[in-house]
Amino acid sequence: MSAAPTIHLVDASLYVFRAYFASPAEFTDVEGAPVHAVHGFLGFLLGLLEQARPSHVLVAFDESLTTSFRNRLYPAYKANREPPPPDLERQFAYCREAVAALGLAGLADAEYEADDLIGSALHHARAAGARGVIVSGDKDLAQLVGDGDEIHDAARRERYGRDGVVARLGVEPEQVPDLLGLTGDAVDNIPGVPGIGPKTAIALLQHFETLDAVLARVEEIPWLRLRGAASVAAKLRAHRESALLSRELARIAIDAPVPTALDAYAVRPPDLAASEALLDRLRFGPMLRRRIRERAG
Repeated sequence: MSAAPTIHLVDASLYVFRAYFASPAEFTDVEGAPVHAVHGFLGFLLGLLEQARPSHVLVAFDESLTTSFRNRLYPAYKANREPPPPDLERQFAYCREAVAALGLAGLADAEYEADDLIGSALHHARAAGARGVIVSGDKDLAQLVGDGDEIHDAARRERYGRDGVVARLGVEPEQVPDLLGLTGDAVDNIPGVPGIGPKTAIALLQHFETLDAVLARVEEIPWLRLRGAASVAAKLRAHRESALLSRELARIAIDAPVPTALDAYAVRPPDLAASEALLDRLRFGPMLRRRIRERAG
């Protein structure tokens, strides 16, 4: 019996940002514009391909901070984030071009974030009998980890499955949206329930299992062996709608417009002509060119 196919799902924007802020701005394209984030991201992507030798890959990008369907639900969603610097916007376009030249499936969408594209692609891949390896360090994506799936946090060189999610977050993957519904998420400007932190939220979910049950049985909370239990119950009564909205904002969509066939994500040989033309514009040296040629066989 052959092993189930594996699809690697790359949270690209995370690694482009990391390359932008971690790499010295010593690379410029033919017009003199910075391309150090492209260099770092391309090196990361080639390293992943060389080490994991994946058969199927999706590289998912975030397209906008302000046009997600979540902004319609909650206009303040991610309003605390600064837009990317103009020179980084240009580098994102190069990164997407590089993904295509490498023979990989790359996706971005104005309404759906990279997390949603990853979740939707994994949903369809599972229907085809595949397992997923989510290449990211973003805790939100932990909610997608099913049996046989893994998170690969490339920056920390960590790999873990469902048990690892529980060890790190204190809840099962399916409970992650409920956890964020209670605690909120300052990074994404998700409000949650003011005054409820991770420790309390984990205790509630371990006892009641779901946010719906927490809210339905809020009158039981003062009787729990929980520090400040009566105050916790009062906060939940006062901020019930915020908790439900926050869970909706934190839940990753699995119905984004992505290809449904597993073959759409099959790794194909690089387009050497497109790769060479792109690297000429980026003014990158022989090392990256050699690695791409080796991928072409």
